[in-house]
Amino acid sequence: MFKFRFMIRPSIYAPTFHLSSFSPKPINLPLNSQLGSYFTSSQSQQKLFFRQLFETESSTYTYLLADFSHPHKPAILIDPVDVTVDRDLYLVKELGLKLIYAMNTHMHADHVTGTALIKGKVPGLKSIISKASGAKADLLVEPGDKVHFGDLFLEVRATPGHTLGCVTYVTGEGPDQPQPRMAFTGDALLIRGCGRTDFQGGSSKQLYKSVHSQIFSLPKDTLIYPGHDYQGFTVSTVGEEMQYNHRLTKDEETFTSIMENHKLPYPKLMDKALRANMVCGLQDSTSVAD
Repeated sequence: MFKFRFMIRPSIYAPTFHLSSFSPKPINLPLNSQLGSYFTSSQSQQKLFFRQLFETESSTYTYLLADFSHPHKPAILIDPVDVTVDRDLYLVKELGLKLIYAMNTHMHADHVTGTALIKGKVPGLKSIISKASGAKADLLVEPGDKVHFGDLFLEVRATPGHTLGCVTYVTGEGPDQPQPRMAFTGDALLIRGCGRTDFQGGSSKQLYKSVHSQIFSLPKDTLIYPGHDYQGFTVSTVGEEMQYNHRLTKDEETFTSIMENHKLPYPKLMDKALRANMVCGLQDSTSVAD
């Protein structure tokens, strides 16, 4: 089992990250990017800083997490989008965070990941995606791995079905970890819905099993933060989705029938996105923006 940890040790373990190559002009952050900022239950310790960010064209959520109690304030971005990288990095710099990982829940088909652009602006930053995705990244994670940032960590859970390589990142379990727990589900589980299953190795039956075994098995007060939302919702819980999700409350046979009878057009950016996202943050950043 791999563990990726940011620690106060010599540079081989804790490289110094600078945004010196990134000098953005002040920007006005949209309202959506200002929502969801809070410190979790250990208010006195002020451990986890959390911010939910939104990209309007693809209705994608990006998540910024940091260990605010750690001297270096190490931070991670989950599912960054290429067109909002400047906004995200401006916020990171403004808050005095040290961005160490840019992570993807899966290989996206509806937008180009921002990891390549971020790597070009933040020396030493590492990209992360699941090994099962078939994409390239600095670190390839598998089920059970833990991604550490400061004294906090995310647990990797395999949730294939939307794509073969989908994972859900779940905040750690324990008294020194955020409570309630948080699950970043990508496109596997959406609020009152789920991702499509008709391409990229998708499988309705596999998605049903993934959500029920890997997400619905979490405590019912676990907060669900999806990869997208098209109705203006920002967060749900495991308990809510177990009761109200329009698709995943059905039995497996009914769910499979619903998903297999969807007739959805392919995402308009699919060809460009998949080509770029296959080399998740490792290619020259200018090639992604072309």
